[in-house]
Order: sequence, then structure tokens, then C-alpha cells
Amino acid sequence: MTILVTGAAGFIGMQVADRLLEDGRAVIGIDNMNDYYAVSLKQDRIADLSRRHGKLFTFTELDFADMGALKDALTDHPVEAIIHLGAQAGVRYSLINPHAYVRSNLAGHVNMLELARERRVRHLVYASSSSVYGGNDILPFRVEDRADHPVSLYAATKRADELMSETYAHLFRVPMTGLRFFTVYGPWGRPDMAMWIFTSKILAGEPIPVFNHGRMQRDFTYIDDIVTGVIACLDNAPHDDGAVKAGGSRAPHRLYNIGNNRPEELMHLIALLEEACGRKAQMDFQPMQPGDVPATYADISAIARDVGFAPATGIELGVPRFVSWYRDYHGIGK
Repeated sequence: MTILVTGAAGFIGMQVADRLLEDGRAVIGIDNMNDYYAVSLKQDRIADLSRRHGKLFTFTELDFADMGALKDALTDHPVEAIIHLGAQAGVRYSLINPHAYVRSNLAGHVNMLELARERRVRHLVYASSSSVYGGNDILPFRVEDRADHPVSLYAATKRADELMSETYAHLFRVPMTGLRFFTVYGPWGRPDMAMWIFTSKILAGEPIPVFNHGRMQRDFTYIDDIVTGVIACLDNAPHDDGAVKAGGSRAPHRLYNIGNNRPEELMHLIALLEEACGRKAQMDFQPMQPGDVPATYADISAIARDVGFAPATGIELGVPRFVSWYRDYHGIGK
């Protein structure tokens, strides 16, 4: 089986590709290697995959928002399934550069839907986001909850992806699964996320920005658990039996929350980082940022029921693992 993984140089994409390759499955990875954060980190991820997996892994640098380039790159490659994780990420950055989100998350997503339709792939698994829940204040977030009041452009593009996928699954009967990721962390993580920012500043003796004066909760999910869930979904495509599903849909299209099902206080996370780093944090308390939400909490009953997803790594284990990797990657002694 050959699987196309978009965003293969990204945090989740790299680790999903790694697990697939370890299982002996061929992976074609694509990524545009943009400079939203350090390109060197993306290059290191791809180099790591290439070094350890050889010919099973093929990587092409391209922008999947360019349909011509996408088709040209895949001309000689059979693609049986797609894991579409590539996107312009970041809630706050969407306030600064909205066009990047329109190009990647809207035009790019349509291109992947068209590719799935043309190739008649057996399954398209794509990344959505917990951000689609917007300002919902009823916790935990359930897939059945309304998601029509986004509080950031990033969230709006991800909700649009879900609706477009529903349409394509209905019209062309391509099985699809959308995954609403909650806060993911772990080795090879992203420098724009709190875990990386806090760790780098604590180790450097610099103040860390603590938004909403620390009154925040996040459903932190360790990367190994996320990868297990993504691949379990890939291997369990929705059946196209024409039956009416929840919400009145007849399309072979599912949406799942994928998280830890355990919201953690931001201040508890900081305490664990202090312990793992071996020094106290200097805190710069700030108000809530535009587009952000005070709490996220995933109801994962649907994905647990359908594919057996059961996250096993709490932040008490995951945080020290991330800090250890961060030290090793940057050559910071203990």
C-alpha cells in the first residue's frame, strides 16, 4: 500500500509517516516547507525519515494548493489512501496573514478532495481542529455540538474543510474521516506552541507569556497517542451503506474528536515544565489573546467506540519526554 501524507515535514505529519513506514507501508510525503517557523526543523524531520526508512519513503517539496504541480508530482505514483495533515496552522497568525489560510486550508483542501475523487482512493483522512468549536462553553466538546460560530479565521477554514468534505463524500462516495485535533505535543513539536515556547524560555531564564493570567485549560494530547489514533482511523474507513447517520448525513464521512479527554490547568503544565527543566519559570501574565478560548476538552467517546482509541500518556509522562528531546535536539546539557 502506498499512502500520500501531506504536511510530511510538519510535527504530526512526520510522526504519522514514521509509524506507517515502521509498519512497512510505502509513504509519499509532500510539504511546501514554508517559513511559518524554522525551515531547518522541517528539513531535519525529513532527513530523519529518509535516513531511517530509505526507499520506502519518497519526499517531494511542493505546494498542494498548486493543482498542476500536485498532479505532475504524483503522475507515476499509485496512491491508495491519503492522510491530509498539511495546512496553514496557528490561530494567532491567521489575524496577520489571512491569505495564507485561504490558499492552503481552502484551495489546498479542495485540491486534495479532487485528487481523492480522481484516484478513487479507499480513504481520505484529514486534519480538522478543536478550534471549530469556537466560543462553546459547554464542556466537554462533542462532535454533535454546533460549530458555526468560529472565533478565528483558522477555525473558519477548518470548519469549511469539514463541510466541503461532506459534500465530496456525498457526491462521489469517497470515504472520508475528519479529525478534530486538540492540543498536540511531544518530540519534534512546533516552535509556535506553548510547550516549546515555555521550555525554551525557562531554560534560557526568560519570562514566559501566560495568557488569560493563567486561567486556561487545554486537552494536551501526546503525539504517540495521536499517531495511533490517526492510523486506526485510516485502517477503519467509514462504510458507504447509504444509511442515514447522525445529523441526517448519508455520506461515507465521519468526524471525530481526537484528544486526551482530560483538560489540564495551564499552571499545572508550567509546574511540570519547571520540574523537568530544573528551574523556576518567570511568568509574564497577559490578557486573553484575540481568537483564543479559555478551555478545551474533548469528548472522545465516538472514536473510542469505533476504532478503539484510548490515549495512554498523561502530561506527567509526556512533558519530561518532550523536555528531554528538546535538550537533545538543541544540545543543551542537563
